[in-house]
Amino acid sequence: MTATAIRIQESALDPAQAVLNQRHPAGEPILFQVRQGQTLRIVDLEGNQAADVIFYSSDDLAEHYSATDTMLRQGGIYLTTGSVLYSSEGRAMLTIVADTCGRHDTLGGACAAESNTVRYALQKKFMHSCRDNYLIALQHADIGLGKADLVPNINFFMNVPVTADGGLKFDDGVSGPGKYVEMRAEMDVWVLISNCPQLNNPCNAYNPTPIQLLVWDPV
Repeated sequence: MTATAIRIQESALDPAQAVLNQRHPAGEPILFQVRQGQTLRIVDLEGNQAADVIFYSSDDLAEHYSATDTMLRQGGIYLTTGSVLYSSEGRAMLTIVADTCGRHDTLGGACAAESNTVRYALQKKFMHSCRDNYLIALQHADIGLGKADLVPNINFFMNVPVTADGGLKFDDGVSGPGKYVEMRAEMDVWVLISNCPQLNNPCNAYNPTPIQLLVWDPV
């Protein structure tokens, strides 16, 4: 498995034509649907903010984003323009059609009380985390998803290099203000996002910030 080359691609879509265009607060979760053929854009408004995302099939909630299938199919460990996001059933869920950041992580996982303790300090256990965010969003939505349905996620805009000995490093981000990633849905999906509240590593400069979410209908 090799590092995927960075592929920068601008989008031709006009935000004024989006059917959804909303600012999402720093550190908060959200769950919403994107229909087949629609395009989802996630914007890193202030730079280096990690958006932790899991996708689920709307038709079968047991079918979800698969980091392993996605990496194996593309033969690389990072996501960028042209990457197809595959499900646990080996089906295409979304395709990255535009990307002005160029590199996104799907190895580092979502922060949790347990990982905060291991990575940082015992007293960090009760800090706000993406895993808690996911659970709050799923509980409020009450669509049949719960703790057992949380799977390895995508960390959009997050920089997690793999070291020569196979370890992971949580480094400064490679994104910047206004950078975005855009995906075309290949099936109806639920989109679960934790706009990462992490305060302990440099990926977001120790300062969680808002993101922008836009959705377009097929043209």
